[in-house]
Amino acid sequence: MAVTVIDPNSALIVIDLQKGIAGMFPGAEVLQAVVGNTNRLVQAFREKGLPVVMVVVAGTAPGRTDAPPRGLKELPPGFTDLLSELSHDATDILIVKKTPGAFANTGLKHKLDDLGVTQVVITGVATSSGVDSTARQAYELGYNVTLPTDAMTDGNPEAHNASVTKAFPRIAETGTTDDVLAILAQSA
Repeated sequence: MAVTVIDPNSALIVIDLQKGIAGMFPGAEVLQAVVGNTNRLVQAFREKGLPVVMVVVAGTAPGRTDAPPRGLKELPPGFTDLLSELSHDATDILIVKKTPGAFANTGLKHKLDDLGVTQVVITGVATSSGVDSTARQAYELGYNVTLPTDAMTDGNPEAHNASVTKAFPRIAETGTTDDVLAILAQSA
């Protein structure tokens, strides 16, 4: 676990920190810590003039699966609203997705490429689903990927741990929010 560099053309991607997901998520105190660390990153990225991307999920992919649908076919009012505790504003890029990853059929790659982004820092929920899928897609698209593991969580602690210890080191640099902030503070 080592974050070595934050590219000058980096973007922060915040995954599924929205009211509907928080309502299904166990462990409110853990989620609040994730939001707190994400807010620290949002502030630092904005201070550096770097893009912040807020991603919300508004459905599911159409394919068949063994697992039953997660209730995202018909969304209650406010489901996709970002958490009120999350620092967000009109300058953020808003991406609405219907798959676990934020790049599939959303235009996110084009938006980041238009901005010259070479690296993404990803936070949010769930570690083993939205964060993992987005990180894998970013890696496969050629972005440098950084994952502050204290700015993400999962309803399944074993799945979180498996992603952080087994999957993420193969596709990203991992560390803490403080690691990312320290390197970001040193950049011009």
